[in-house]
Amino acid sequence: MANSTIIHFPSATCKLEDVAAREVGEDIVLHGYLGTQRQAGKNLLFAELRSTSLSHSIQLVASNKTSIDGESVFDKLSGLNIETPVAIEGKIKSRKAKPSTSKAEEGAVQQVTDVEIELTKISPLNYFPKDIMVTQDSVFSAEQRHLQLRMEKPLRDALAFRSKAASILRTELCEGKDFVEIETPLLFKSTPEGAREFLVPTRTPGLAYALPQSPQQYKQILMASGIPRYVQFAKCFRDEDLRADRQPEFTQVDLEMSFATGEDVMNTVESVVKTLWQKLLGISHDEPFPQLSYEDAMSTYGSDKPDVRLGSKISRVEYMLPVDLVRKIGPLHDPIVEVLKISISEDAKETRGFVSRFMDSPEARPFNENPEGQPGIFIYDPRKPLSGLSVFGFEAAETIEETLDLEEGDLVVLQARKNAPHAGGSTPLGNLRLALHKFAVQHNYMPAPQGFKFLWITDFPLFSPSVANEPGQGGAAGLSSTHHPFTAPKTAQDVDLLLTDPAAVKAEHYDLVVNGVELGGGSRRIHSAAMQQFVLREVLKMSEERLKDFDHLIEVLRAGCPPHAGMALGFDRLIAVMLGKESVRDVIAFPKSGRGEDLLVKSPTRMTEDQLRTYHLKLRE
Repeated sequence: MANSTIIHFPSATCKLEDVAAREVGEDIVLHGYLGTQRQAGKNLLFAELRSTSLSHSIQLVASNKTSIDGESVFDKLSGLNIETPVAIEGKIKSRKAKPSTSKAEEGAVQQVTDVEIELTKISPLNYFPKDIMVTQDSVFSAEQRHLQLRMEKPLRDALAFRSKAASILRTELCEGKDFVEIETPLLFKSTPEGAREFLVPTRTPGLAYALPQSPQQYKQILMASGIPRYVQFAKCFRDEDLRADRQPEFTQVDLEMSFATGEDVMNTVESVVKTLWQKLLGISHDEPFPQLSYEDAMSTYGSDKPDVRLGSKISRVEYMLPVDLVRKIGPLHDPIVEVLKISISEDAKETRGFVSRFMDSPEARPFNENPEGQPGIFIYDPRKPLSGLSVFGFEAAETIEETLDLEEGDLVVLQARKNAPHAGGSTPLGNLRLALHKFAVQHNYMPAPQGFKFLWITDFPLFSPSVANEPGQGGAAGLSSTHHPFTAPKTAQDVDLLLTDPAAVKAEHYDLVVNGVELGGGSRRIHSAAMQQFVLREVLKMSEERLKDFDHLIEVLRAGCPPHAGMALGFDRLIAVMLGKESVRDVIAFPKSGRGEDLLVKSPTRMTEDQLRTYHLKLRE
């Protein structure tokens, strides 16, 4: 045990990355990890030393002639395993290395080739076990996240990139725009904001904290407290079903501005996002980000976070279709029927192959099983009657051909949906649009879309129909706040509609979207206590018991709270988008699995009987 725990070791005299700038013949001390070894005869041993950051390496040369306390440095080095952390002492020697003709792979360690270290002493600082096999092809599981991070440079690079992004955002907001970074409590209270919460029991019977879904209420309280501009890299917690872009705990860049409108916040966020892209990716966006209303986004792209790079705009066509065709499309009475085109190939035969391949794939199952009707899929082929659109009838086929500007091999897709106002985040055809494009890219029918296309989505409905499996606000009105119950109506006319038709009220809410990903959302808040009480009690029809959960906020608003607006950027998602990662797990040091588990530390854990007793809890049978 004494030999395996080194307490005293020499300090490094320089970083490995800087050795090439030092004088040949200089004695230095370096820290790092041992790499592969190569023996040249009986008396000479070469080894790789990787820097503490694992980004650079240099060659060590050990001779049998040099001894450490009676043991040759050759024997000492040869007895150490790859990945052993060491402190080495040696002399810088010039090296005649063969120039490399191969292009360095992404994530490869950068080699210092013009000098090497003649080893005079080596001190192992711990020992790397032989039962952990490390090769170029080694793949480590999530249970070995520490080894994933250590062996996979792209993961470490993503964390370094994330750190740089945080630094730029802090500088831009706090130094450039006078925001004050303030930490808000993580032990909050349970309030029905719209997502499921994590509860933290206390030792007082029946009392529990809740981890915050966001710092929403605290930052509004700060606006009433004389803080003009607040920002925080906030940890947030939501007990939700997990997807590639969701984690039970996540980080958001949370900000709020008093005496501000939604437009003020949008301008501020757009400015810092443009700066981030310019400084980290070298990409400039000189034009203002375009704006699209929720209604137009849903009608045109079938999504409230559209990827506009894909094209394939959606049009309504039920008014021009033969009645018998509308009936065949699905079981809905008087449906809305929408159409789009996707240019798969200039060869109709190749497009037919694509359609067959897609419809037989698991990706097509949800569309084939859509209770509102399967999609109608047609291929534009000038060799066919009415170019393959005969089922539409002459007039409709001609109109669709002109409207969609069809060419041979184009895919034409029809889909019916209920004749009702848009609700939620997507339509059936919007989902199919994304699935078809993704499948076409994966199977090399078209190139992947490039670049970044930003846009603001505005004018969301303030309220949406309640969904059975969503927590919402628990009111009795059959409505839930589309985002949260503190969002303000957009116009004076919308305020009037609160009394007569709340489902028609537009919110002063805005989402920032890029390439089909929601980077963040925000709104102008209700700053009137009377208005906030009216929304909670009369519109959402929350129970008196639940209304009491917001007494603190009502009291704060009553004390002369100024108008205010804010926004939160999902920081994990933002970094994933900038780096082109499919999952936020690739930009988080210790992410949770799809089941919400940390497989390295084995959390969550089952509560013991002692813990249950301490917190006055009992498990239901």
